[in-house]
Amino acid sequence: MSGVTRRVAYRTCPLCEATCGLELHLEDDVPVLARGDRADVFSRGFLCPKGAALPKLEADPDRVRRPLLRTGRGSAAQWREVDWPEAFAVIAERLSAVIDAHGRDAVGVYLGNPTAHNLASLVHGRLMLQGLGTRNVFSASTVDQMPKQVAAGLMFGGALSIPVPDVDRTDHLLMLGANPYESNGSLCTAPDLPGRLEALRARGGRLVVVDPRRTRTAAAADEHLAIVPGTDALFLFALVHVLFAEGRIDPGPHLTPHLDGLGEVERLAADFPPEAVADACGIPAERIRAVARDLAAAPRACVYARIGTCTQEFGTLASWLVDVVNVLTGNLDRPGGAMFTLPAAGSASAGGTPGPGRGVRLGRHASRVRGAPEVFGEFPAACMAEEIETPGPGQIRAMVTVAGNPVCSTPDGPRLDRALDALDFMVSVDIYRNETTRHADVILPAPPLVAKGHYDLALYQLAVRNVANYSPPIRPLAAHETAEWEILARLGAIGMGLGPDADVDALDEALARGLVERAVARPGSNVEGRDPDALMTALAHRRGPERALDVMLRTGPYGDGFGADPAGLSLAALEAEPHGVDLGPLAPRIPGVLRTPTGRIELAPEAIVADVARLRARRDRPATGGLVLVGRRHLRSNNSWMHNVEVLVKGRPRCTLLVHPDDAAARGVVHGGTVRVTSASGAVEVPVEVDDAMRPGVVSLPHGWGHDVDGVDLAVARRHAGVSSNVLTPSDRLDPLSGNAVCNGIAVEVVPCPSP
Repeated sequence: MSGVTRRVAYRTCPLCEATCGLELHLEDDVPVLARGDRADVFSRGFLCPKGAALPKLEADPDRVRRPLLRTGRGSAAQWREVDWPEAFAVIAERLSAVIDAHGRDAVGVYLGNPTAHNLASLVHGRLMLQGLGTRNVFSASTVDQMPKQVAAGLMFGGALSIPVPDVDRTDHLLMLGANPYESNGSLCTAPDLPGRLEALRARGGRLVVVDPRRTRTAAAADEHLAIVPGTDALFLFALVHVLFAEGRIDPGPHLTPHLDGLGEVERLAADFPPEAVADACGIPAERIRAVARDLAAAPRACVYARIGTCTQEFGTLASWLVDVVNVLTGNLDRPGGAMFTLPAAGSASAGGTPGPGRGVRLGRHASRVRGAPEVFGEFPAACMAEEIETPGPGQIRAMVTVAGNPVCSTPDGPRLDRALDALDFMVSVDIYRNETTRHADVILPAPPLVAKGHYDLALYQLAVRNVANYSPPIRPLAAHETAEWEILARLGAIGMGLGPDADVDALDEALARGLVERAVARPGSNVEGRDPDALMTALAHRRGPERALDVMLRTGPYGDGFGADPAGLSLAALEAEPHGVDLGPLAPRIPGVLRTPTGRIELAPEAIVADVARLRARRDRPATGGLVLVGRRHLRSNNSWMHNVEVLVKGRPRCTLLVHPDDAAARGVVHGGTVRVTSASGAVEVPVEVDDAMRPGVVSLPHGWGHDVDGVDLAVARRHAGVSSNVLTPSDRLDPLSGNAVCNGIAVEVVPCPSP
């Protein structure tokens, strides 16, 4: 191939929370091969199959690459490519008409999971939200991690003040509802977490996994406890009870002066002895006692829990109790325990004056139909359909979705599917015409990954080591491409009434100036009292999210302070280090990390204490004897949006129902057959795998599938369609404190389908 320009570029994989380093091999700036970057300071060459498939994702012929405009509905729908001015002109006309006629709350916004991995979305998404000015904001957070954010916010004062396991130095790790051998870390940014777990065991440490299924992670552990789904909070409360009852409470001198509510936690735990919860949990009382004793006795220990504990009816209580146990055993904020990252780009708890703060404010307003409280600026995703369907002031009549597919990933997808079809107008920022965006009137494609910069602004706040790595664009934008930050800023400008031709550079300038002025005004900042104009001049050569990132890095905890510390961090310093910068292991941060109203760790927040009564009722609830459903992850699957890459879906079907042999025999179900699974909200027919890895009484179905609907332009995914598990997930079951959907522990019936 004469004339082909070949080169290698390094960047961070943006596909999941692991933030692995990529070595991208390019031909004429087109990725043809992705390998792990062995020189990456964090991942050291590790890469999962999803990252290796990135060139296939970039080359996917079904990707939307130019704006699409839809005319007609249903089977009569037709799509045509348009240029960007025409696309924004249509949006300005029709979205503005909805706002003018019905008010700002007539617009709903849904933010999908990839927005948390995207620098432009995290920085300039706020311009879009501020410009639209609606209260009706939803995101993937309320089908995922919101309970952990609520618990951390109430205990420590910030939504992202989430302790992460110091896995590289711990001696004992108790893991609940997580399967990193399939999904890497979650709310725990850790490349090659399976390798880190193996290193833990190799140095003589112990790994205990609590999960209703013997996952790959559980199979690699020293011990697996097959818990009844939805009872993690009971199990954790029993650990707390044992620690108090046996005199094993030892927060240590580093925590004791900063604790409030220890006595209240002891009072609450009195109702949850192991003997009282053992039947509900399905774990013998003596095993529960042994787990508590092992945690207390280990030199360095940590409890870590993830999505299985969040997507259940007591998600916030379980998330709270994880850190209560870490506090009581003295393992919070110390090496080898659960620690707080100090992110290079700063955070709400990384600057300013430590001590009493504002804490978090939840429930400032409520959703219109069911009165669900607002949490961190959004309503539960499970409320979307009813807010579109129900007439009256504030009814959602237009939607903006960004990198999300809620029809496949939020409760009662068929209902939401019907609701979206009834909207007056919809615009989607997305790279696919999928089950959700097929309802859009306009689809605006983000540019390819190689044409935009990348920095994991959110995920580096949850890393198991302090690191920073920036990936510059590999090539400039093509003539038909628009920067993602400009797309979001222009949507915000339209919401502000500035029209489709607004000066988005002026909005970008105002955003950067706001960051500079806040840093200059912040007591203790490394630019405190400096001239904002002078700092803006130093940023004049940058625009978009890179300019904002430069401000955050330079005024962050390792920053150069715009020249005050020549050895400090800046975006230029990261650009000179393509494999990243290692800023060292996690270090203790209490009390500096705390921003609660008391300036202390709130062990017994009022809202959480009030919810314990609901857990007592669950403790005494008799077992039904039926089946309950849980989800599951797969190493080659990333929610719903990577099923159109052949290399990731080939092989035997992965959208199957796992059933324990005893449950299969009792129902006449055979391996390889097809079953009908029915819940209170719907039914699906799915192939079955009989598998003794399941706990008896529990069945498992992965989420994110169901690609066989009309109007979807996903050729590969349609051939591997599967069924959507959220058909079985009712929209009326939420964790009340966080608004998170209950996706695990759903009662179902399973019967064999007649043979064809």
